[in-house]
Order: sequence, then C-alpha cells, then structure tokens
Amino acid sequence: MQIEIKIDSNCKEPRIIVMTDKVTEEINELVKQLSEGTPQVIAGFLEDMVEILNPEEIINVYASSGKVYAKTVNDEYLLRMRLYEIEERLSKRSFVRISNSEIINLKKVKSFDLSFVGTICVTLSNGTVTYVSRRYVSKIKQVLGI
Repeated sequence: MQIEIKIDSNCKEPRIIVMTDKVTEEINELVKQLSEGTPQVIAGFLEDMVEILNPEEIINVYASSGKVYAKTVNDEYLLRMRLYEIEERLSKRSFVRISNSEIINLKKVKSFDLSFVGTICVTLSNGTVTYVSRRYVSKIKQVLGI
C-alpha cells in the first residue's frame, strides 16, 4: 500500500481519497478506523482490578465455560465482551480467528505445525499449544501465503 500526503494551504478540512482497483478487507478496515476517530479499548478484569490491555501484549483471546479471557505475557484477564466484539476491536493484520472459540496474535506465534491432517497445530510464544479448527484452516493458509 502506498501512502501519499499533499500539503495544500487552500485546503480547509483534511480529505482522504483511497484509490484502488477493488475494495478489500484491508480497505474496509482502514475506512472503519478512520471514521471511528478514537480507538476502542479492551478492558480486562484481574481480581478486583480493571486494566486497559495493550493489544500488542495479548497472546490469545479465548472463550471457555461461557466466559471470554485474554492471555498476556504476564496475566490472564477476564473480558466482559463477546469474542466477536473483541475481534472487531483488534487489528486484522495482527490477530486472526482460528476457531469459534479462539483468536490468536500472529506476532506471538512461535510455530505452525502442518503435519496434522486437516488441521494446524499452533505453538504460541508462551508455550501454549492450540489447534486451528478445520473450518479456519484455509483462512490461516491464506494469511501465511501457503
């Protein structure tokens, strides 16, 4: 993607023009981010404390027993949002859904093991091993370019 900025003293209000041959998911995400203005935060509960989570520190987000949790390098937080709401707030460039109950941070993946038939074994930076469900295998392969 190329980015070009033009300075014009006659321009009264900033204007963004996107030139493309087709509208992609990346373009839609960019438009969404620009139109929202303020970034949406993810609040995590740890005992009696609420912390604003830095998405770069999140290793994975998963649902278990009807609750949603986010694992970071240091702790595991309870989130009071649904998984799809978290997915909407996280960058599509860094985070990808691997099953109906889990989203992983691609920057925190140690390895992908493709030796399993019909699925992919994912080892995360904290040593957690998880699996891509059959439904999401093609999406992960597309993200990996294989």
